[in-house]
Amino acid sequence: MEIDSATNGNSDAVMTESAATITPSPVVVPASRSNQFTESLKLEHQLLRVPFEHYKKTIRTNHRSFEKEVSTVVNGVGELADSDWSKDVTVSRLTSLVTRLQGLKRKLEEGSNVENLQAQRCRARIDHLDSVDVENITEWNNTKLKRILVDYMLRMSYFETATKLSESSNILDLVDIDIFREAKKVIDALKNREVASTLAWCADNKTRLKKSKSKFEFQLRLQEFIELVRVDTTDSYQKAIQYARKHLASWGATHMNELQHVLATLAFKSTTECLKYKVLFEPQQWDVLVAQFKQEFCKLYGMTMEPLLNIYLQAGLSALKTPYGFEEGCTKEDPLSQENFRKLALPLPFSKQHHSKLVCYISKELMDTENPPQVLPNGYVYSTKALKEMAEKNGGIITCPRTGLVCNYTELVKAYIS
Repeated sequence: MEIDSATNGNSDAVMTESAATITPSPVVVPASRSNQFTESLKLEHQLLRVPFEHYKKTIRTNHRSFEKEVSTVVNGVGELADSDWSKDVTVSRLTSLVTRLQGLKRKLEEGSNVENLQAQRCRARIDHLDSVDVENITEWNNTKLKRILVDYMLRMSYFETATKLSESSNILDLVDIDIFREAKKVIDALKNREVASTLAWCADNKTRLKKSKSKFEFQLRLQEFIELVRVDTTDSYQKAIQYARKHLASWGATHMNELQHVLATLAFKSTTECLKYKVLFEPQQWDVLVAQFKQEFCKLYGMTMEPLLNIYLQAGLSALKTPYGFEEGCTKEDPLSQENFRKLALPLPFSKQHHSKLVCYISKELMDTENPPQVLPNGYVYSTKALKEMAEKNGGIITCPRTGLVCNYTELVKAYIS
């Protein structure tokens, strides 16, 4: 909650009577809260890493384009200087080079605008992290929650909803809609059994994929080879062999075993019943490529494989997970009573509880020596405070909220916590 400081009267007025000057004391942030801020910011690695990686990629792309065009123009000028062409031909060639330089200028201007936008996005995120303070922590956490929800929507391909939430919350610079759209195009192409756009993505990120020792491009090439063999015609086999010589031979030094395994399909063909080779023609191989692309994509941009929403929910569920939460009698107040939360909590360890805690079903308050439990004749236990309030309202009558049993307050038996 934000608290605005209110002034009482005109701040420029001069007091005629002597009065002590009152200086508001600075807000002292508790050490625990300060540490909480620091620990929270450690989890924001992805927020800064993603736009920074995208920014670097744009700079590299623009630099390569610039070097390529300049090299072409310089070579063209060199050829003109060494040639004995006529005046008309020379003028025509020079005009062509000038046109090319003008095109390069436009590309550089467009590239510069894109770089400026991405730099602005990086700055906006740094400012956002720098703005967290004890006075605006509620608003900052609300913004963080919206970022987490948008991240989840983008990963689930709810782009329109994610865009509307981002625009209405003014957090477009804090989310990565354009980057996820880029990934969605590649994923859709793979689901349609097309690899052209995926190979183009690999070419754009070739240096970084090689640095991380990724073999994703190799897997794509193998799948293309398999698709040529699947056609099962003499012409397709020849194309497959030519394809292997052109695109797969260079991988032999590092992936010979996998390469030999796939090349053997030329002999076994797509109709084989040999399980070792039959599996290579299964449609599920495309799902494997989709999963592998997602992994490479997240690694490239420093993203988490799981949505941030799942990670934060699992962090909370790890403190709540107990064997009782997976039993049929689990109370509805326990998040683990819901199937979706149980799936999220399944890979998590059980919470280590040194001491049992009893919480009243009626008041949701802790039952301890100050508020001891009392047992109804049917065996159900509730807190003394809640039962007293019920008895006072109903003339000493107690009604069990879970079974409907009616009894007098005098029939209750006090239980003791050891």
